[in-house]
Amino acid sequence: MEPVMLYITTANRQEANMLVHELLGKRLIACANIADHIESFYWWQGEIEQKPESIIVAKTLAAHVDKVVTHVNSLHSYECPCVVCVPIVGGNPAFIDWIGKQTSSA
Repeated sequence: MEPVMLYITTANRQEANMLVHELLGKRLIACANIADHIESFYWWQGEIEQKPESIIVAKTLAAHVDKVVTHVNSLHSYECPCVVCVPIVGGNPAFIDWIGKQTSSA
């Protein structure tokens, strides 16, 4: 069991809520946090962009990452949504075990 955290940006809170509910409903993630009013700066189509976004931080298993990416790509408003995976290398063993139990039927 390889626990991971996913970092996903969205255009707004509404889109973040929709994605979290979809991913939880399919048991592709165990839980998520949403942070609002983040100011993002990035290159897009040769220009520097600055836009408000919301961020999802979700916990799941590495085995589910490809399915999460596919699902996010199919539902997201962005042409190229940010979905990145960070390994969880330590922490509360009970919580890490809980992540596995919550996503085991995905």
